[in-house]
Amino acid sequence: MVNNNRLIEEFLELVQIDSETGYERKIADHLTERLTLLGLEVMEDNSMEQTGHTAGNLLAVLKGNPALPVIYFTVHMDTVVPGKGVKPVRENGLIRSDGTTVLGADDKAGLAALLEMILVLKEEKVDHGSIQLVITVGEESGLVGSRSLHRASLIADFGYALDSDGDVGTIITAAPFQAKIHAIMKGKKAHAGVAPEKGVSAITMAGVAIADMKLGRIDEETTANIGWIKGGTQTNIVCDHVEMFMEARSLVKDKLEKQLEDMTRALQQAAENMGGEAVLETQHIYPGFKHDDDDQVITLAKRAAGEIGIVPNTRHSGGGSDANIIAGLGIPTANLGVGYQDIHTTSESISEKQLIHAAELVVEIVKEAVQEGKR
Repeated sequence: MVNNNRLIEEFLELVQIDSETGYERKIADHLTERLTLLGLEVMEDNSMEQTGHTAGNLLAVLKGNPALPVIYFTVHMDTVVPGKGVKPVRENGLIRSDGTTVLGADDKAGLAALLEMILVLKEEKVDHGSIQLVITVGEESGLVGSRSLHRASLIADFGYALDSDGDVGTIITAAPFQAKIHAIMKGKKAHAGVAPEKGVSAITMAGVAIADMKLGRIDEETTANIGWIKGGTQTNIVCDHVEMFMEARSLVKDKLEKQLEDMTRALQQAAENMGGEAVLETQHIYPGFKHDDDDQVITLAKRAAGEIGIVPNTRHSGGGSDANIIAGLGIPTANLGVGYQDIHTTSESISEKQLIHAAELVVEIVKEAVQEGKR
């Protein structure tokens, strides 16, 4: 049902279109033209006004039978750097970068699979419900594209992101809530050799606070990390200003809030005890989602995997994606493994077999949705 050569050629064309995050204009125009020619209604939203990127999210609809379920698929059009001038190498059933750039299989493998899906549905004249494609910008810039989506522009009953690690057949049933803390520790300057006792070291405050925090793996559902610290100038000056950026994640919202409270308390207590000040800003970045294995969005994907001869593998993820944002808007969403390897590196690759399976899976998901709608 999938035209393997056509799919691979589509993927090779897509990865050679420059689309580093923030600079998606060229691929947005290409996809708009391509999808329009395939008969979809395509709309580019105004998220550029919020993101500052060169293109907006694309929302495309393949109209279908109104009596059948409306489903959606989401992928992102941007890549990480270095992603300019990608030269894919195809050998021994593997497609990789030439080692100077990323390949861009994250997430152009998902894009290619969806384009092939549309062609297959048309060629086989499959009776399907309407299908919405949500193709985002800025996923690699902190999900800024999907965070700009409006609920009213999303029409599906449920759907899938094609943007997870793991072989095709991997189904992410849960992903975490995430929040970040920006902390400024304010102390007092003094000469470090003449009168250090007159100073209050912001570096020491930060160190005391960090020592008082639980970090890393908190439990099987919760993690926390200090990602970046900056402060100080000269060794002969007691440092009065340190900035820290940190995050916490959890599959359970209450656990996330507890971890944030503990980290905030440690920062404030260290500052108070040493006569300094902690200025804190907490931002919730994205919501989590969690499905049971017998929820519709999961069972349908499992059946589809079985139909193409793949044993489905459901698991939780510690990472976030556009699936988190859209699920947070009230649309049941699971994230699907695409089969790419070593993403975000110049060793990135994907096997042709996995790319073909990805296309087969989304076609079968549509067919399973049709059967479910007719029951």
